[in-house]
Amino acid sequence: MNVDHHDLHHEFPEFAETIHSLKVGNHHFARLFDEYHALTTRIETLEDNDSPVADTALEEMKKQRVKLKDDLYAMLKAAKA
Repeated sequence: MNVDHHDLHHEFPEFAETIHSLKVGNHHFARLFDEYHALTTRIETLEDNDSPVADTALEEMKKQRVKLKDDLYAMLKAAKA
């Protein structure tokens, strides 16, 4: 299965410098960033390996990832403003 990569640098290339700055200087952002990437890696591994997982479980992980991405994006926009 061809899996799209959803790492934050692919999602928001225009915020590359801001991502780095916030990872270094904002503990809350860094924690959410790490959580987002761990969840993304888990989802992509499950999809890439066609691992047996309930559709509802996978959908819940994806919803959680979207929530994290929304929170991270809001922080990126606020920092860049």
